[in-house]
Amino acid sequence: MEATMHQAKTQLSKLVARANAGEEVILTRGRKRIPTARLVSMASTPSASEAASFPDSKDGKRPIGLYKGIIDIGPEFFDSLPEEELALWEGNDSDSFLLGAQ
Repeated sequence: MEATMHQAKTQLSKLVARANAGEEVILTRGRKRIPTARLVSMASTPSASEAASFPDSKDGKRPIGLYKGIIDIGPEFFDSLPEEELALWEGNDSDSFLLGAQ
């Protein structure tokens, strides 16, 4: 099936329903009806429950150590910030610091 961009704007739900039914919908643009996009079903993609990025747990919380060995945070992460950067984070004198007038 072919549909114009105007039809796509006004009847998107119907066009998506047709695509989900297995029909290919080509969107066209302009008077010459130049093919621009294609609507196809995504039935083969995993559902939201299948695509969950975290393993299931009984209480719904992420288990401790989930990314152990994958993510490494170095000791410098816990070092104090320089005064200038800390002032920016806390919102203290941020305008004067940015303008170079300390």
